[in-house]
Order: sequence, then structure tokens, then C-alpha cells
Amino acid sequence: MIDNKLLEILACPVCKTSIEYDEANQKIICKNCGRKYPVRDGIPDMLVESSER
Repeated sequence: MIDNKLLEILACPVCKTSIEYDEANQKIICKNCGRKYPVRDGIPDMLVESSER
């Protein structure tokens, strides 16, 4: 589980828009470009190199 305050301040590093958290798949998903960033041990990995399209 990720703290809601953290989710409020996170943004996609590529397009700088808001994200949503897919808890079931442990992914942070950009609402604009659709990139998916993994969440490992409750820590979002927001590196572009770690993202999926």
C-alpha cells in the first residue's frame, strides 16, 4: 500500500501529468501517456527506464 499523500504529489516523469495507482497489479499508471511504473515493496520506481508502455 502506498501513502495517499505520496500519490497526490507523484507525477509522470515523462509528461508531468497525474497518475493513478493500480494496487492489484502494483503499478503506477500515467493518465496521459499510459506509461506504467512498477511498485516494488511499496516503493514506486518512477524511472523512465523501468516503465512499460
